[in-house]
Amino acid sequence: MPEVNLTDWNRFLESHPNAHLLQMGEWGELKKDFGWKSVRIVSTSSTHRILNNEVGCQILFRRLPLGLTLGYMPKAVFSNQLALSEVEGSVISDQFWKEVDSVCKKNHAIFLKIEPDVWEDSTTQHATRNTQLHPERGRRNAFILSPHNIQPPRTIVIDIKDKEEIILSRMKPKCRYNIRLAEKKGVTVRSWDDISTFHEMLTVTGGRDNFGVHSKEYYQRAYELFHPNGTCELLVAEYEGKPLASLMVFANAKRAWYVYGASNDHERNRMPTYLLQWEAIHWAKARGCEEYDLWGVPDENEETLEANFETRHDGLWGVYRFKRGFGGQLKRAAQALDRVYNPLLYWAYLKFIGNRAS
Repeated sequence: MPEVNLTDWNRFLESHPNAHLLQMGEWGELKKDFGWKSVRIVSTSSTHRILNNEVGCQILFRRLPLGLTLGYMPKAVFSNQLALSEVEGSVISDQFWKEVDSVCKKNHAIFLKIEPDVWEDSTTQHATRNTQLHPERGRRNAFILSPHNIQPPRTIVIDIKDKEEIILSRMKPKCRYNIRLAEKKGVTVRSWDDISTFHEMLTVTGGRDNFGVHSKEYYQRAYELFHPNGTCELLVAEYEGKPLASLMVFANAKRAWYVYGASNDHERNRMPTYLLQWEAIHWAKARGCEEYDLWGVPDENEETLEANFETRHDGLWGVYRFKRGFGGQLKRAAQALDRVYNPLLYWAYLKFIGNRAS
């Protein structure tokens, strides 16, 4: 069984330097401490198109009653040479999927959800449409187009390769104004390590904007895992020494992600969140990142978003108005795929998800 430990997984990722945050070994360790089990697989593929090419993935298993689990492969790495459109095709070897299936069955998974690390376009739409087949008629038919993503599929990605004045020029005028206003009104931003106060801010923000918040220990563990190797920073915006807003930003190779952010209800007229986000972009640029992912907006097309952002505040609508100002590109991740091992319980899962959505 080609399961590997954390050290070997990180060695594999050295040949995949732009792997997504959710495939980094530290992310698996974080989830392991909070209800998940992480398993990493590295396999050698040998096909008519690729010879001796290593293929890998990190799978998370969520414990369920009766010893069952849900398998989750977030933002899968696979291989430097494999595209999403080939996930369900013949390029990734039968042996790799047999190894994945073996791990999933050993962990009593009802199904495995796969969220490939690729943006949706006409090619991936065609590829995923071809997966709507029965899950038990061979490898090519073993994927079902999922009705449910775990990560928000739509986001805004800011191109940060250019000089700062060019990045600023792409922003909405109001956003640029608010960044300068925060500076003019005495807001400053610095690195921080006060997880307790950060968590208090998150609790305030979650109550105000109606989203869930992890425990303080969760954010503490994330900071402890990522910060020592320079792939995470906690930033705080302050006025006269008092914290107003904070965020936790992550980076790997050319990509950075704004994952957790919070603000309290003090001095909001000083626009601290705008300057805070701008300084996070500075941090990402200094690390050599070329894009900055704002991580999650409503899953609607741009016309719908622009027509409704001033009147809707539910769900991710509350943050879209803020995030749109930074001049990024609206993108949508390819739809998740499900690989089913227990059709009856998978059907029950679909019913449950459907009832929640309604």
